[in-house]
Amino acid sequence: MNWSHGRAQHLILLFGLGFGCQYSLAAQQTTPFLAVHANPQYTHLQAMPYANAQAPKGGVLSQASNGTFDNLNSMNGKGNATDGVNYLFDTLMDHSLDEPNVMYPLLAEKATYDPHKPKFVIFYLNPKARFSNAQAVTAEDVKFTFDTYQEKANPGLKMYLSDLEKTEVLSKYQVKFTFKSDDNAEMPLIVASLPIYSKQDWKDKDFTRVTMQPILGSGPYLIDRIDAGRSITYKRNPNYWAKDLPVNRGRHNFDRLRYVYYRNLDVTFEGFKSGQFTLHEENISRRWVTEYKFPAVQVGLVKKYNANLAKPLDFQSFVFNTRRKPLDDIYLRKALSYAYDFEWQNKALFYGQYQRLQSYFANSELAAVGQPSPAERAVLQPYVAKLNPLMQKGVLADWKFPASDASGFNRKNLLLARQVLKDAGYVVKDGHLFDSKGKPIKIEILIHQDGLQRTLMPFVRNLKRLGITVNIRHVDVPQYIERRRRNDFDMITMRLPQSISPGKEQAQFWSSKAADEEGNYNFAGIKNPVIDQVIQKIIVSDSREQVVLHTRVLDRLLRAGYYHIPTYGKAETWLAYWDMYQQPKVKPKLSVGTDYWWVDAEKAKKVDQYLRKNNQSKQ
Repeated sequence: MNWSHGRAQHLILLFGLGFGCQYSLAAQQTTPFLAVHANPQYTHLQAMPYANAQAPKGGVLSQASNGTFDNLNSMNGKGNATDGVNYLFDTLMDHSLDEPNVMYPLLAEKATYDPHKPKFVIFYLNPKARFSNAQAVTAEDVKFTFDTYQEKANPGLKMYLSDLEKTEVLSKYQVKFTFKSDDNAEMPLIVASLPIYSKQDWKDKDFTRVTMQPILGSGPYLIDRIDAGRSITYKRNPNYWAKDLPVNRGRHNFDRLRYVYYRNLDVTFEGFKSGQFTLHEENISRRWVTEYKFPAVQVGLVKKYNANLAKPLDFQSFVFNTRRKPLDDIYLRKALSYAYDFEWQNKALFYGQYQRLQSYFANSELAAVGQPSPAERAVLQPYVAKLNPLMQKGVLADWKFPASDASGFNRKNLLLARQVLKDAGYVVKDGHLFDSKGKPIKIEILIHQDGLQRTLMPFVRNLKRLGITVNIRHVDVPQYIERRRRNDFDMITMRLPQSISPGKEQAQFWSSKAADEEGNYNFAGIKNPVIDQVIQKIIVSDSREQVVLHTRVLDRLLRAGYYHIPTYGKAETWLAYWDMYQQPKVKPKLSVGTDYWWVDAEKAKKVDQYLRKNNQSKQ
């Protein structure tokens, strides 16, 4: 990462926005500026390196979604937002799929800000930018969008924008964002990455309400068909204003995108096998190893694909709701962590396909490994005395979650758990665990997924061996979402995508403020002032090195607090698809990049003939 930029006072972005870029000085008339491009080869960018600019247009990409949907406005936090709705909208700039914290021009063709002290950023909109009704996208639309987000959006988005002081219209195509602080390097990227709405379209509409009425956007797709709660189909906009921008050449090649909703994972898989949708991400190891042997696979019409991405693994965990007794006790949470036996599960249930998560940022340079480095100790030193004694010990340790011998008994770790409980004042009477006040320890695990009991039961059995009464409560999806939103649970399971470029979203996940907000992501209810301060250090970091350093410190704090039991993950993304798709030769590093795939017409015909023949034979 290179933050040197000569004497230039402001930054005009022509090729890319974000820290991590290599900055080179240039000149525009008499005003010095910085042309930003993460690699010299992008100076005369025609298309992204992971795009096939000659990719043909046509065909359909269909995928599965879980549960149901009832809201096309994903930004107000109401109801169940619709998958794929992001394709209706453009943002001021668009993320690179190869470079952390780098963005390229979209609605905005350039921007100006002071990289030393980003107190404000001015975006210069592309005069050619249009909504799908041919109406120009103007600074008024951008101001309306962000004023609305700050007043009426979901709590998580409001927190994300909490450092935005005001949005001003400077001219028809110039909009200025002023920030409350001048040390938050992430804010220009945040405002550049959010969808822009039409002020005129919302003139007589209530942004806070659930709606299935189409919303006007400037993105590459339009709504084609909605089967309420069951499926939604988008069609490619042939008049999309930005189709020839470098970031979009060879992209958005499918004529239609379709999302089919299922409430049951087994039914979802059967839907894929019968061709109800054509691209499937598999997350069940047993199925990935043993069940992709159906006829279409055997004749070569369904392909399996392993995508290895250079980004943190999704963070999967058992979540402790620390707002409620008895899980407000860190010693109990530590003991419960010893009861989780990953090694046996991986051997007996997962076919050896997973790895134990030892970090909240596994598979990346952000993960804290071994003893804290001198730089990490320097960050931690002012805070250690403010931590619980158990956390003090944990943040300074060469951390590893406990491993078992994979025998299924987990004897060693359960003995350690019993000792932790005994030292903390818990007692066992008649096979039941009681706290120091004589109250029995009971825990309810809330789930909605079919089949999850299979992976939970070994953990539950181990908890019962510790004398803990456990109830697995299986509810439907709407009830689960509502109870989770109101923090009405003891424990839940969670899968949280992590970013290679952590920033303000970490406050949504782990901060004290997020713990008190309905609809936010701090399900564990973490309220730790030290964690709050370290998150702030990540947000205001002015270099990649500082981001990495402070994220590793955050990782140590989260692990030492026993707020979650990190479970398992895999470095690969498992995909299966009906063999009608092609990919560019160069793959992006940070995403599967399906936006850049395309349909091979001849292969699609073979798949269609096979499905027609099979469906006829079943009738």
